[in-house]
Amino acid sequence: MDAPIAAAARALAAGDPLGALNWIALREDASALALRGIAMAQLGDLVHAKTLVKRAARAFGQKHPVARARCVVAEAEIALVSRDLGWPTQALNAARDTLDEHGDRVNAGYARYLEVRRLLLIGRLDEAERALAAIDASPFHPAAKAAYELVVAGIAIRRLRTRAARAAIARAERAARRANIPSLTAEVESASRVLEMPAARSVARGEETFLLLEQVEALHASKALVVDACRFVVRDSKRVVSLARRPVLFALARALAEAWPADVPRDVLLARAFGAKFSDDSHRARLRVEMGRLRRVLRHMAGLSATKRGFAMAPSGAREVVVLAQPIEAEHASVLAMLTDGEAWSSSALALALGASQRTVQRALDSLAASGKVQWVGRGRARRWTAPPVPGFTTTLLLPAPLSID
Repeated sequence: MDAPIAAAARALAAGDPLGALNWIALREDASALALRGIAMAQLGDLVHAKTLVKRAARAFGQKHPVARARCVVAEAEIALVSRDLGWPTQALNAARDTLDEHGDRVNAGYARYLEVRRLLLIGRLDEAERALAAIDASPFHPAAKAAYELVVAGIAIRRLRTRAARAAIARAERAARRANIPSLTAEVESASRVLEMPAARSVARGEETFLLLEQVEALHASKALVVDACRFVVRDSKRVVSLARRPVLFALARALAEAWPADVPRDVLLARAFGAKFSDDSHRARLRVEMGRLRRVLRHMAGLSATKRGFAMAPSGAREVVVLAQPIEAEHASVLAMLTDGEAWSSSALALALGASQRTVQRALDSLAASGKVQWVGRGRARRWTAPPVPGFTTTLLLPAPLSID
């Protein structure tokens, strides 16, 4: 490695892309192209960065497999940051294997870390945890160590393990201080603030309360019967029943839980479950059928009884009935929640993360754009969507895992 390349590499490791470009901006050899690509990525020009890294990989060719594999890892990171979640993961896996074979444990571990980040973004927590367990973070330099700990915290947050999340963020803060990279320090601080912002809203006996993540965790551990409108499940201290694929039953369960201990009139239930503006005999017959189905599903958790006005819920062993909802509920809330992370998303990446069809997501984006809640840049396949974060509220922490609905 010649002196300018070494100096540029040190500048990039210190988070100084402009300093790195001062050394290699006019060079066209493979090593310089790779470092220029990384510098452009740090400066936010992801399109130019991707082009430079691809050129570097071609320039290294088959004669330099390790350097070429490192370029593939860099390209994967650029794709992840630009929310190109459909980027071929087989190439990253092949690069990781090449790095392992040649003893480059640090970059091989970083390739695994990128895989975990992608799985976390698309909501595959079980796979992310298994992949994370295979990573040895001990050889990571401080910046990579901080990024690794942020992923550990991200998984812990989504698993509602706030103590583990706080410990991981504390380790990330120490590593970020050692790395002395301002952008990394800001990212760690942003992750830390997530734990101090409302993550959900509880509704019990007609009263609404905003909850921090720790309070959500405590609610799940309590003896209350919880109708979780974030993940579309009903849970008590002994069991969890998923109604994610049965929206009518969940709508009925939520309406009954919000009114508990009072009953809910039949016309209200019809409106909540079926969107009916008026009721006739067929509507009431359908309501009886669906209530019977809900009664069977929740038979070990709560009883559902008919009243003169409608129906009422009676928890079997729980002392309280609580509805857990997102802090802000609106049309296309899940799409909006994904966009408020501050990154620019493509519609295909959003579809992959949410487990919906790209056309469904595109219709939601068009509706949100018409109301001024999101904005787009670019055209065609290069179009990306963003939205400003909602001050004081978390975004995707309690979204359900994606379902195959199309």
